[in-house]
Amino acid sequence: MLKKYRPITPGTRNLILPKNELLTRKKEGSSQTVKPLKSLLSPKKRTSGRNNLGRITCRHKGRGHKRRLRDVDFKREKDNIPAKVASIEYDPNRSAYIALLHYKDGEKRYIVATQGLKEGAQVMSGDNAPFNSGNAMRLKSMPLGSTVCLVELQPGKGAKLIRSAGMSAQLMARSGGYATLRMPSGEMRMVHENCKASFGAVSNPEHNLRVEGKAGRNRWKGIRPTVRGTAMNPVDHPHGGGEGRSKGNVPQTPWAIYTRGLRTRKKKKSNKMIVKDRRKK
Repeated sequence: MLKKYRPITPGTRNLILPKNELLTRKKEGSSQTVKPLKSLLSPKKRTSGRNNLGRITCRHKGRGHKRRLRDVDFKREKDNIPAKVASIEYDPNRSAYIALLHYKDGEKRYIVATQGLKEGAQVMSGDNAPFNSGNAMRLKSMPLGSTVCLVELQPGKGAKLIRSAGMSAQLMARSGGYATLRMPSGEMRMVHENCKASFGAVSNPEHNLRVEGKAGRNRWKGIRPTVRGTAMNPVDHPHGGGEGRSKGNVPQTPWAIYTRGLRTRKKKKSNKMIVKDRRKK
């Protein structure tokens, strides 16, 4: 659910934020608020878009609120050990929610929460797990037509695909030791059938509908202002200069590389795994 704020200040004039109703606010049986588990936190070093030489390699980054990394389990290798969802929590480092699992053997881990996963639910990984949202197993054991997310690219290396809020893929076919997935972009891609995936779609599907309302909210995230190339001088950008508005009809980067429509993906070994390109109808 989304909350549209009354415009009582300039910053709330167009502000639309998710209500986050699914998040666990209080600990079960107490009035204490839920805080992230300290043993699963680690410090996050800010680079502000600089490389090891101190040069800016990613523009428009810097400052922002301090964050701590949550150690999220993307491998899901604890097979056939049931776990209980202790809480659904907010993670400042990703668009999706995370779930804290209490395994039956006493271990605690974070996973990326899927849609429909609630506090108190039972979750399990392994080929014998039920076909419920949040459970993980190899693609070879999943029924065809399943909606999946958090997919591995190589067996045992952890989920690399479909990790953003609201995303999901569909298991279309299996043959020759590979499974064919229809990705959120429309691309058809083959993945080894021993790779693990989770049932369901990633949580927080309304993330893309939020409206920040003011520039300061993006500054809290560490996003600095972006200046248009047409507003610059010719020395700073290919679109700069000129009497009046001009030069925007040939889109170029600040380094005079043509963009918008030009394919920039390099040749990779994984290209042979793409059955159908996302641009082809």
